[in-house]
Amino acid sequence: MTEPQAGQPRRRADNIALGIGLTLLAIVIFGIQDAVSKSLVQTHSPFQLAMLRFWAFAAFSLVLVSRQGPLKQAFRSKYPWLQWLRAILLVVDIWFFAMALKTVPLAELQAVVLVYPLMATLVAIPILGEKVGLFRLVAVFIGFCGALVIVRPGGLPIDGGVIFAILSAASYAVYIALTRKVSSADTTATSMVYVGVVGLLLTTAVGVFFWQPMDLSAMLQMGLVMVTSTAAHGLMMVALSRAPASTLQPFNYFALPWGIFLSYQVFGHLIDPVSLIGGGIIVGAGLVVMGRERHLSRLGRRSAVTAAEEETLPH
Repeated sequence: MTEPQAGQPRRRADNIALGIGLTLLAIVIFGIQDAVSKSLVQTHSPFQLAMLRFWAFAAFSLVLVSRQGPLKQAFRSKYPWLQWLRAILLVVDIWFFAMALKTVPLAELQAVVLVYPLMATLVAIPILGEKVGLFRLVAVFIGFCGALVIVRPGGLPIDGGVIFAILSAASYAVYIALTRKVSSADTTATSMVYVGVVGLLLTTAVGVFFWQPMDLSAMLQMGLVMVTSTAAHGLMMVALSRAPASTLQPFNYFALPWGIFLSYQVFGHLIDPVSLIGGGIIVGAGLVVMGRERHLSRLGRRSAVTAAEEETLPH
């Protein structure tokens, strides 16, 4: 992240605007990837799809990290086992999401999976030792109620696909919490190379047993998934170097309207109004939780500054 220099106030604003734009572009690309993946998993194994995705991401991460310094140095972690665990969780998240894509409409799937920030708030309590007040707990509860609206009787049927979607969100929530924990000591390069290599090993060890021949159409679609996945991750990295994660995080909810649009345009499925309300509840609750966290973070910084100023005063 580039900090603004004295006399250059517009530079920081321009960086934030660029970060937001790149985040939205990455979400658009991720949505296209999900739509193509949904088509692919109707005829090919989700494990094969995940394996090829990680082949591309591993190559991308290794090349990128090697340009910054020796790979051996990037593998040095103060939390090696946590790095392994978070990489495994990301693989599990992608497996579950791909399996959910097979039966759950794209729009409803995006709505259900977007409960992950709410889950991340809860898992941060045991993993990071964070204190979550009643205000945020109520917002999290309301968000989960939004998910129940989507899977209500007469709505999205609770089948294996919905369960996979919930497990995907839960896996990603724990992954986020572990990422925050290791980031206190490890570099971004270390976290990236662990995800790339561990993901490559795990998905390949499983995916080879589910390999299915691909015709030209499937090969082109699979290639598109590999390219879009890598490109979107790259864009998110650049976005995070231009603006704080807390600023960009709310824009992740753009995935819901974009998913609704793609679901209708590509698959001819339109989310029902009640499920849309449920999705809106999830998004609203997530934004409230994020806003509260930013507010508390500001208060914490102000308290620290005040304490520092008081320490400099003569007694």
